[in-house]
Amino acid sequence: MQTTVEPVARLIEEFAKLPGIGPKTAQRLTFHLLRLPAESSRTLAEALVHMKEATVLCSSCLNITDKDPCAICRGDVRDRTVICVVEEPLDVLAIERTRSFKGLYHVLHGAIDPLHGVGVDDIKVKELVRRLDGEVREVILATNPSLQGESTARYVANLIQPMGVTVSHLARGLPMGGDLEWADEVTLARALEGRRPM
Repeated sequence: MQTTVEPVARLIEEFAKLPGIGPKTAQRLTFHLLRLPAESSRTLAEALVHMKEATVLCSSCLNITDKDPCAICRGDVRDRTVICVVEEPLDVLAIERTRSFKGLYHVLHGAIDPLHGVGVDDIKVKELVRRLDGEVREVILATNPSLQGESTARYVANLIQPMGVTVSHLARGLPMGGDLEWADEVTLARALEGRRPM
């Protein structure tokens, strides 16, 4: 029985660590790269290294950017009185595709999930609280419609409501257990429009 050589096995193992990539897909990706010219593999490797070296978190909203602050936080046409709180940077992209939200964002980089060891201190809640000066009048909680997203939204709402800031939540035309990044633009736009106080 032939075994996979170490460099190939190592790349399969690394691909399999990525979200949504199982062992079979990891093998297909690896063997596809083996068939490509060496320059194509080198270009991919350089793009990965460049991405890690050239991106930072925005010092204000904590979204991924190549310039700090990010383009959204730098923009002078955004409504600085409204902050939309999301779990991940992909959620910012999903909401921006709707072209219906004109405020700022705050990326938590996760959701409270005690079963997987993610607590309040593991997400960017303190950074959100620091941003709530007198200018911010509303925080929209746009966490995923899952148990973790709902418990995170409830925690954040309980934390900031005493500060006199209006807290609203996306309307739930979004399916429970889904992710914002997979929602279509119309559903997300309607969820934003139909937000309600918590």
